[in-house]
Amino acid sequence: MILDPVLDLFRGKAVTIPPLDGAFRPNTRLDDAPAFTELTEPDNLLISSDRLLSSSGNAVFAIAAGAEPTVVEKFPSPVTALALSPSGELTVGLESGRLLTGGKQVALPAGVRCITALAHADDGTLWLANGSAEHTPSQWAADLMKKGASGSLWKRDAAGGDIHKVAGDIAFPYGLHPMGRDVLVSESWRHQLVRFDGVTGNRSTVLTHLPGYPARLSPAADGGAWLTLFAPRNRLIEFVLQETHYRQDMIEQVPPAYWIAPALASSRSFLEPLQCGGIRTMGIHKPWSPSRSYGLVVRLDRNMQPQFSLHSRANGTRHGICSVAEKDGLLFIASRGGDCVLSVATGGF
Repeated sequence: MILDPVLDLFRGKAVTIPPLDGAFRPNTRLDDAPAFTELTEPDNLLISSDRLLSSSGNAVFAIAAGAEPTVVEKFPSPVTALALSPSGELTVGLESGRLLTGGKQVALPAGVRCITALAHADDGTLWLANGSAEHTPSQWAADLMKKGASGSLWKRDAAGGDIHKVAGDIAFPYGLHPMGRDVLVSESWRHQLVRFDGVTGNRSTVLTHLPGYPARLSPAADGGAWLTLFAPRNRLIEFVLQETHYRQDMIEQVPPAYWIAPALASSRSFLEPLQCGGIRTMGIHKPWSPSRSYGLVVRLDRNMQPQFSLHSRANGTRHGICSVAEKDGLLFIASRGGDCVLSVATGGF
């Protein structure tokens, strides 16, 4: 209704979140899945030739079943994004804001210092998501609590040259999926997937009202895609996002680990919020309780519509899913909150 914004000043604004239903119906597939390997906060997964690569901290590891992860390359700051070019060169984004391709530094325009995702199109075009103009990738919670929307989309043509801006005013772009000359972007703080025209920068919403904060996208074998959601939405966090003065006081006075904000893992400290009767009763963590962390992977069809999903619920441990990679009938899933990489057979869904 046209009068709703005015009436909300007097009656209050309802806090609602999309239900976990339909393709998002909860299950325990992630907690039931076997651990492919143990790794501290695995973040970006990538298939390179016959190897599975994963970033963790300031290093990229090669991982294999039944073996210890081996270091492929180390960097001076944490790795925040990985991509593989059609020619096989590794492109790496760092927490410091540097971009490396084939070990060589690539010059970036001013303001690009928060590399959250990278992707090479089939023709060699490099896409880059700059999550925020104000914060680094590790400060994502601050960007959300300050209701940031300063993210941007950039690309470098296959022929090389400078990286140029395609679109701005994006609320933390966190995933990229090239689609011909266009690219699909996961816009975390607006809980949606948006398709951008690679030439004009025009945008169109493909999927909205997601029940969590979308992270990276990766291609599926049949032409669809896999979408990860790194944390759930809940009513308390949505309410806090409406309370400007409370958020400002919280940011100034409370350590970030204890903010009422999404998290990659939870229930690790008695100082965390959301721990009382609505969450845990007689020592039992309710699987349906509101949670700051969750594990969620969604299968999208060729039209980028959800088909089914894999979950680690509130009482699970495989939370903070930021990246997946599919190869030879197996889906590899990086759980930053669970410190492991999982493997699931794609034919079992």
